[in-house]
Amino acid sequence: MNRRDFIKLTAIAGIGLSIPNSIDKFVASVEAAEKADLIVAHGASPSKITRAAIDAMGGMKKFVSKGDIVVVKPNIAWDRTPEQAGNTNPEVVGTVVQLCYEAGAKKVRVFDRPVNDPRRCYVQSGIADVAKAAGADVSYIDERKFKEINIKGEALKSWPLYTDIFEADKVINIPIAKHHGLAKLTMAMKNWMGVMGGSRRTIHQRLDESLVDLSMAIKPTLTILDAVRILTANGPQGGNLSDVKKMDTVIVGVDQVAVDSFGSTLFGMKGSDLGYVKIADQYGLGTMDVSKLNVKRINT
Repeated sequence: MNRRDFIKLTAIAGIGLSIPNSIDKFVASVEAAEKADLIVAHGASPSKITRAAIDAMGGMKKFVSKGDIVVVKPNIAWDRTPEQAGNTNPEVVGTVVQLCYEAGAKKVRVFDRPVNDPRRCYVQSGIADVAKAAGADVSYIDERKFKEINIKGEALKSWPLYTDIFEADKVINIPIAKHHGLAKLTMAMKNWMGVMGGSRRTIHQRLDESLVDLSMAIKPTLTILDAVRILTANGPQGGNLSDVKKMDTVIVGVDQVAVDSFGSTLFGMKGSDLGYVKIADQYGLGTMDVSKLNVKRINT
């Protein structure tokens, strides 16, 4: 007996509902009340907690349809190993690619615009090998694919962005949670800098506003925050293992603002401590107040 049938049976036995439509409405209301805004999964296996978290959100088929072309956007910015927590955990990325194909995706593309040498970043991070093994089309950024996009933002009126993001049917953002010297923390919203062309450092003058502008322009289908290991200091590049904290956690949600706000708590902060999260909340891009969220925690 599945969960829906169990709820129906309980409804009939407990409150005497006899009209089919009434039962269905009751079941729908119960299921709606149980829906979580964020899933926080904890466990020793990055692959298992990723799969468990997505399953708890309704499964990948809820987000990816048969025949979809999906972009999976990890952080592959630095010439760092997984143990140094400079890039997204490769097992998390590989599992998401697998789940997309299991849901019926036609193609899954994985790419980023690294800060360090792309060839070294893709290999050292472990992401290229794991994603390819899962069937992903792993590619380096092609400069010809940047197109000036009219953002009409507060700080960014327009900017060259990578067209593959906009041509995909679905986009899944998979950042890592880590310290950042200017932004305080880099997580979901800041991960979009990896699809920016041009001189990205110039946005540092109005970084918070620029990150919100980017996040208004790019709409992820799903956000998966890798907190298997978090970088607590000397980010975003890191390098010293003493700055790395093992959390064995993955956070999944649709609202990228909520994901970043909750992610800040892993560092003993709150969403309002991050300028871009505050602005995004004010703009109605998402929810900063974690107390208003239905957060479901699971252990594997």
